[in-house]
Amino acid sequence: MFIRQIHYLLALAKTGHFGRAAQTCHVSQPALSTALQHLEEELGVTIIKRGQRFQGFTEEGERVLQWARILAQNWEGMRQAAAQYSQQLTGVLRIGAIPTTLPVTPLLTQPCQAGYPGIAIKLLSLSAEELIRQLDNFELDLGLTYLDDPRLKGFKTLPLYLERYVLLARNPDPCLLKSNLHWRDIASLPLCLLTQNMQNRRLIDAAFREANVSPNVMLETDSIFALYAHVRSAGLYCVVPHSMLNQFALHEDITALPLTPELSREVGLIVRRQDLLSPIQDAAWNIARQLDLQHRFDSLMAAGHLTLQQNAAVS
Repeated sequence: MFIRQIHYLLALAKTGHFGRAAQTCHVSQPALSTALQHLEEELGVTIIKRGQRFQGFTEEGERVLQWARILAQNWEGMRQAAAQYSQQLTGVLRIGAIPTTLPVTPLLTQPCQAGYPGIAIKLLSLSAEELIRQLDNFELDLGLTYLDDPRLKGFKTLPLYLERYVLLARNPDPCLLKSNLHWRDIASLPLCLLTQNMQNRRLIDAAFREANVSPNVMLETDSIFALYAHVRSAGLYCVVPHSMLNQFALHEDITALPLTPELSREVGLIVRRQDLLSPIQDAAWNIARQLDLQHRFDSLMAAGHLTLQQNAAVS
């Protein structure tokens, strides 16, 4: 009963409404309210501010809520461990990824589900700030993000690859077909870039500032797939991490051009630092250790070099 009460409490915290919390837990509202009252009686403290509707948590309730999140995480870990001992690891692996890493996620999720068919995966596209918040609140199991973020102190990190940036172009002008393409060479091109609130864009803007030029941004979007679509169909250029080449189909008329000086950033997995990872976290972490993503993405970049050389020879 105690674990069920903990889940009721967490559902109330997430929904902020007794009725919706009851629906989430598949019980009646009176049953949920009674269970939470019994929890308060067992703990000897008032957790919930009550009125005609849910009014939040008391100061003591907020502290109880923090412990409830830890208890729920540990309970799920114990349940997964029991399943693992019977060689039937099951559960939901909750992964948060910053948008520019989404094309990379199948390279992790596919081997996880191949090795553990009982695992279901919930994948969310999140800002770095929201990703960290949800990991702190035990709402995520793993995060895929940039590792140079100072807010990651206290997190366990696993470097996966060094992200490098390229100019993606369709039938580029011959003047761009050179081995030392500089940021100032592309500033006047009609560019499509991610929106300015995204880390990727801030990094690109910094590279243009370092080159003492302002980019000619014709279109901004929060979708990496929209970027590629506008290169393919609208005659625009975009700057993307070379890891995205894993997702994009580089047709004969699409070229990935490396930029000088090289812009790079380390990407990897993060998890809240704790004494014991849950079995599902541990399984995914160990699978990620075996991935050679750097070689895979650098090979795609080398293919871009080959396309560059072929185009230069034709011109």
